[in-house]
Amino acid sequence: MESLTRIKVRYAETDQMGVVHHSVYAVYLEAARVDFLERAGLPYPQVEARGVYFPVVELGLTFRAPARFGEEVLVRTRLAGLSRRDLTFRYRVERDGILLAEGFTRHLCQVGEKAGRIPEDIYQALSVLHLG
Repeated sequence: MESLTRIKVRYAETDQMGVVHHSVYAVYLEAARVDFLERAGLPYPQVEARGVYFPVVELGLTFRAPARFGEEVLVRTRLAGLSRRDLTFRYRVERDGILLAEGFTRHLCQVGEKAGRIPEDIYQALSVLHLG
């Protein structure tokens, strides 16, 4: 399954050169990941309410072209890796079919205060997304 999230670039997200600052892309990826999970029937607020968290432990981005204030970008998100303890998402940020950035995030499962296994029902739901 691939999720598509549209984001309108805000003025505050740009730097002195008028382009989206590189740090903002991590926020875009997070918004797309939360959107992906919600569309997949796993709203993150409900997952967190159970005491299950997926903190980012690794982030990688490669920038290809700039985005600017007022433009709309499209973030393509897919679940690229899944184990009993972690998951990896892959992203493509595009504007009008032009690749702006691509990257990944890796997340460990945290249950309560410590690392743990992904609960079985969440793992099963993610398994379908990973295969789909």
